[in-house]
Amino acid sequence: MNNQRLIIRVSQGSLSFSTTDAGQVYFERYPLNSSISIAANMREALRTMPMLENDYGRVVVLVDSPILLVPIDLYNESSQETEYFHTFSRQEGVVVVSHVLPNLNAVALFSIHRDLRQVLTGRFANLLVLPVMGSIWLHMYQKSFTGQRQKLYAYFHDRRLELFSFQQNRFKFYNAYPIGTNPNDALFYLLSVWKQVGLEPGEDELHMSGDLPSREQLIDDVRRYIKRVFIANPSGEFNRAPVTQIEGMPYDLMTYYMKRG
Repeated sequence: MNNQRLIIRVSQGSLSFSTTDAGQVYFERYPLNSSISIAANMREALRTMPMLENDYGRVVVLVDSPILLVPIDLYNESSQETEYFHTFSRQEGVVVVSHVLPNLNAVALFSIHRDLRQVLTGRFANLLVLPVMGSIWLHMYQKSFTGQRQKLYAYFHDRRLELFSFQQNRFKFYNAYPIGTNPNDALFYLLSVWKQVGLEPGEDELHMSGDLPSREQLIDDVRRYIKRVFIANPSGEFNRAPVTQIEGMPYDLMTYYMKRG
């Protein structure tokens, strides 16, 4: 069996595949056919993409779906589906999956399309399903120990904004907001959560990363209200690692490679 690992990233309107060979990362986006299901697109990708012909030793599926965070001491596997669909309206044809975050004393509940999982388990023997946000949380949590100021983290991806903060090895706040390509929507949610969490505009820090909508305008607008604003530069953060030079690769996938190797 091939010792290589295949990473599949699935989000709304986006499907990509990446793997490493001799230390080099290869990344490909798959052009989705919007008239068929994500499972049907995956079947077609498995049939046509040379990268997917190998028998990989491990396949990791990074799924971008709504996330419910449960304190680890309150988590009950038998009730995870009930809790998830109590929080998010029931979606037909999905399976609820859990991912333990031991450093943050939480369990992330998220979902994957049932048919998609069946297609993948039918093709690959060793399959691990994780939330897209997992590597981002880990990376930002490790960064949160620098300095004494409180911090709010904003990650932009797939036309959505994820906002979170930490306190004493736990999540203090987490939520996700649809923003499309409108920087005004992003600004509204940023400032609303900043106030909700109780941060000080002149003292505390906002850390933004990912695919910012109308990047320069949003940064200028945010700095009108918050003094200490930091924008992630993957190349600088990861010492110009080759993975940071790959065009089109999402920041969460870069952090996955850098944090998990």
